[in-house]
Amino acid sequence: MLDIKFIRENPEAVKENIKKKFQDAKLPLVDQVLELDAENRQTIQEAQDLRTARNAKSKQVGVLMGQSKKDPSKLAEAEQLKAEVKADADRLAYLEGRETELAEQIRHIMLQIPNIIDPSVPIGPDDSCNVEVQRFGEPVVPDFEIPYHTQIMESFNGIDMDAAGRVSGNGFYYLMGDIARLHEAVLAYARDFMINKGFTFCVPPFMIHGNVVEGVMSQTEMDAMMYKIEGEDLYLIGTSEHSMIGKFIDQIIPEESLPQTLTSYSPCFRKEKGAHGIEERGVYRIHQFEKQEMVVVCKPEDSMKWYEQMWRYSVELFRSMDIPVRQLECCSGDLADLKVKSCDIEAWSPRQQKYFEVCSCSNLGDAQARRLKMRVKGEKGTYLPHTLNNTVVAPPRMLIAFLENNLQADGTVKIPAVLQPYMGGKEVLVPKK
Repeated sequence: MLDIKFIRENPEAVKENIKKKFQDAKLPLVDQVLELDAENRQTIQEAQDLRTARNAKSKQVGVLMGQSKKDPSKLAEAEQLKAEVKADADRLAYLEGRETELAEQIRHIMLQIPNIIDPSVPIGPDDSCNVEVQRFGEPVVPDFEIPYHTQIMESFNGIDMDAAGRVSGNGFYYLMGDIARLHEAVLAYARDFMINKGFTFCVPPFMIHGNVVEGVMSQTEMDAMMYKIEGEDLYLIGTSEHSMIGKFIDQIIPEESLPQTLTSYSPCFRKEKGAHGIEERGVYRIHQFEKQEMVVVCKPEDSMKWYEQMWRYSVELFRSMDIPVRQLECCSGDLADLKVKSCDIEAWSPRQQKYFEVCSCSNLGDAQARRLKMRVKGEKGTYLPHTLNNTVVAPPRMLIAFLENNLQADGTVKIPAVLQPYMGGKEVLVPKK
């Protein structure tokens, strides 16, 4: 969410940013919010003037009432002032109600106006215009056929989607045996990887209030992603970033405690609306999964440095497991409304002979901080911090890349050295069938 003062002073820049995000339907919102803002400021000023006048008249009434004991003619003057005070009070009550209405209308519109994107963001309407920046590791296509990822898992008796369908419906799964152990090994390794980078490990709440949801994401994202608990003001989180950033709602953070660098584990729950192709079946696009996340709260001048560092952590993690990856810069039309800049880390799929998303790193500027009323107290006063988030690892999707890139011609799967301690020392997984 932008600062209304910024919109007031830079309306054309805000409109140009909306155009760069290919959201022209939102252009009228800028003029609408400015009109409401002007009325609101006028209303606030009139209310303040009325309070001042009412206080003065009330004092004068007291003076006149005292004087009326000696001069009865003052009584009529006092009664006239009392009537004016009553009329002022009625007008003030209306103005205060109008202030509340206008503030709600302004906030509703402000939540829809997208954040100002960084000048370095490539311009384009959708993800087809995302730009590959660089590759890490050599993508290899082996000389043997790579089965679909659920077939690989089934060869280890490692997945049961039929049973999950009976129990929960489509978009769920049972992981079993070595595949389930591999799933947990990757999460544990990712946890320790980030702890070794100096991040504090957290396990957050898995449900959050509606005002936190509104603070961390746009209405469009919420409608597409979030599951609401019926009859309660609680939502299941779609990622631990939601509750991790929500941790700072209405808080004043001491400047000396920045940066806050946190890595959190959670299950994630998503509606995943819409139809998807075959490569997004299996365990690629599902309603429930687990994830290790990284979150940073920092000074504004440090946020781009952290953005660069965070996506590089993802690259380092995946390369340590022998998975080739690339960095893909997200274009303007592919950025969610709160994001200033974002990139995806995509893993190589030998089966599809293309890359697919496994991590998403985002700098949200001060948008979440403004929505959540997070502030930093420093030597020069208070200010809004910047917030960033990035996926450390999100199995079981990440397992697709892992299994395809570490599958051998005989059906075995090699275990990279970094994961072996988490797999009981196993160097290879041998299929059951």
